[in-house]
Amino acid sequence: MKKEVKDTIINGLGEMLKQYPHFYVVDVTGLDAEATSNLRRKAFEKQVKMVVVKNKLLIKAFEAAELDYSELYGSLKGNTALMFTEVANVPAKILKEYKEGTPALKAAYAEESFFVGADKLAELDALKSKNELIAEVVALLQSPAKNVISGLQSAGTTIHGVLKTLGEKAE
Repeated sequence: MKKEVKDTIINGLGEMLKQYPHFYVVDVTGLDAEATSNLRRKAFEKQVKMVVVKNKLLIKAFEAAELDYSELYGSLKGNTALMFTEVANVPAKILKEYKEGTPALKAAYAEESFFVGADKLAELDALKSKNELIAEVVALLQSPAKNVISGLQSAGTTIHGVLKTLGEKAE
């Protein structure tokens, strides 16, 4: 491969590292062309960009990046694919569909943290997206107000019923 082609690939990877806040390093060693295509299709359907890359070029892209990705270097062995995403847990859900074997998680950079090893897949799957967290906070903030309104509405009918009963007894 010519140096110009390598430089283009490294620059492209660098742009993707800047563009996407989360990425997974995945082992695709045992996948044939059809299985790789199916994995790409699943990723594309869930808005995950999958790129198969050479480990040395990926290391060069990591070295050129602003962040220090040196924690991930040890996991760069064998055939490697990168899965870039906007939502941190989506690639974990895709990889979880596959039982044992390939594709397998090597490492990930999600929510500004490094996750190294296939055993971190369940942890990554449990991460909540920004929208899910916002929805939970909104629900928690609305809960006390709903309880107060509900209490006032039921108390109003209760007080009304008591007054009506007292009024009827007086007659």
